[in-house]
Amino acid sequence: VTGPDIIFFWVARMIMAGYEYQHDMPFKHVYFTGIVRDKIGRKMSKSLGNSPDPIGLIDRYGADGVRMGMMLSAPAGNDILFDEALCEQGRNFNNKIWNAFRLIQGWQADPEAEQPPAARTAVAWFRSLLSKTILEINDLFDKYRLSEALMCVYKLFWDYFSSWYLELIKPGGGRQSIDSATYTATLQFMDDLLRLLHPFMPFITEELWQCIGQRAEGESIMYASWPQAGQVSESLLDNMIQAQQVITEIRSIRQSKNLSPKEALALHVHGEVILPEILSKLSNLSEVVACTEQPAGSLTFMVRTTSYYIPISGKLDRESELQKLQEELAYAEGFLASVMKKLGNERFVSHAPEQVVALERKKQQDAETKIAALKQQIASIQ
Repeated sequence: VTGPDIIFFWVARMIMAGYEYQHDMPFKHVYFTGIVRDKIGRKMSKSLGNSPDPIGLIDRYGADGVRMGMMLSAPAGNDILFDEALCEQGRNFNNKIWNAFRLIQGWQADPEAEQPPAARTAVAWFRSLLSKTILEINDLFDKYRLSEALMCVYKLFWDYFSSWYLELIKPGGGRQSIDSATYTATLQFMDDLLRLLHPFMPFITEELWQCIGQRAEGESIMYASWPQAGQVSESLLDNMIQAQQVITEIRSIRQSKNLSPKEALALHVHGEVILPEILSKLSNLSEVVACTEQPAGSLTFMVRTTSYYIPISGKLDRESELQKLQEELAYAEGFLASVMKKLGNERFVSHAPEQVVALERKKQQDAETKIAALKQQIASIQ
């Protein structure tokens, strides 16, 4: 009898036993996992010697790390391609959770402190993002897409809670005090995140959940209610995405121009100013102001349809920066010429697949946009 036949045999026996002894159907859904294979697709077997020692894995990566590694390698409907590197990723995620907990526990709530604008916006943004993620996870659970549900909460914690939210609310100047409104909201967010993670990582979530609040004797996260989704502000979520893109551009400019992160910069916006308190907090800006034209001696970048300018007169070596921009312009113009040569070939345009031609036209458009921006930067410096 083959493996699948044995499974169906036992499922049938359980169904018949349910009707016989309980006079009711015992269950309506059955979840099958695929075959566990190694990372190159071979079925795990003793003869091949490619089966890992589970106790050894737990010793190296922790039980939660191994559980997460197994879940990440087990998408619904497919065989499980087990890779020990995923257990290492699980261990690193455990460390991330622990470090976030330590950071929050190191703060002290100040009931008299006023909530900063950046923290107020951050709390509203993450509350909305958390609600949206809870709805997505609930839908994935309903569809038994457990691996995708884990990735959903993994990204929420790693990419947004740790990388953006905690940075936005972190007290500045080496202080350890934080306003009570923000601290209370943060503890609740941590509580919700631990409950979302508990089905996948039961040990660290239980330990930290016991530490972040007062618990009654015998109270456990295993019996805690599942987090409920609140209202979702799509406009706030979209504004935050745009603000993150602007912050990334500003940080890139600082790095490429060797500008110190401690040096405050001004940001001029030709268009609608989106979340200036967020931009100022994470980009060290002295001001964020609207403008109608590019200030002299400024660098420019564009996010969506909005142009942004950073005045840098006196902060750069003018001659070396001008030479660098002219070299970039020459390369971009050469690239555009090669694309135009290809698009000017009537035989290529007529016989190449439509998507290939469309890709070349996209290259043309991107190159022309970049050339225009470079010329504008050169003109502002000269």
